[in-house]
Amino acid sequence: MNELDMTRVEKTMEALRKNNMSACFVSTKAEAVEKVKELLKKGDTVTHGGSVTLSECGITELLKSGDYNYLDRSAPGLTREQVQDIYRKAFSCDAYLTSTNAITENGMLFNTDGNCNRVAAIVFGPESVIVVAGYNKIVKDLDEAFLRLRTVASPKNTQRLNCATYCAKTGKCVSLNDPDAKLGDGCKSEQRICCSYVVSSFQRVKDRIKVIIVGEELGY
Repeated sequence: MNELDMTRVEKTMEALRKNNMSACFVSTKAEAVEKVKELLKKGDTVTHGGSVTLSECGITELLKSGDYNYLDRSAPGLTREQVQDIYRKAFSCDAYLTSTNAITENGMLFNTDGNCNRVAAIVFGPESVIVVAGYNKIVKDLDEAFLRLRTVASPKNTQRLNCATYCAKTGKCVSLNDPDAKLGDGCKSEQRICCSYVVSSFQRVKDRIKVIIVGEELGY
């Protein structure tokens, strides 16, 4: 992994701001938690997408503190129907927290999803979307974002989730075997996690999406 390059981080944050997303840098996971606290109000209804980064930072523990109305999709004993209900309630939340698969240097967020609840909430619904990402998620452009997805994000996440996919077994997307592969090409497994793709570029609602870049390697 490349070392932290603050010039690159600053360039990326400036581009995010030009796309009407707020952006800030914090050095550590602990500082990321404090920044999230600043962005939330006590009593806010909050939930989040599946995210290794949020867990690594301790942000999910913050949401369990009792200061917020936390819709916990991972609470013990939930049925599939109850989890699906939380996914839908996310659209009316005060704040939705997530990480991202990649951030391009020209200020775009690249995300893919299997259930698609996460990308749906990023696009529309929650009043505020808070994105927490390690600096390792910064890429040059969308081509590099797509490559990162196929060689890092999807393989590692399918392995974590024990999905029966080609990338879980081999560490790379099957589409890499085809030099002419396009965005969206991949395996046909029912457990595939890259089903829908969303690129967040210029936003109509200024600062609805808030990006916190952390000076540590986090997540996949």
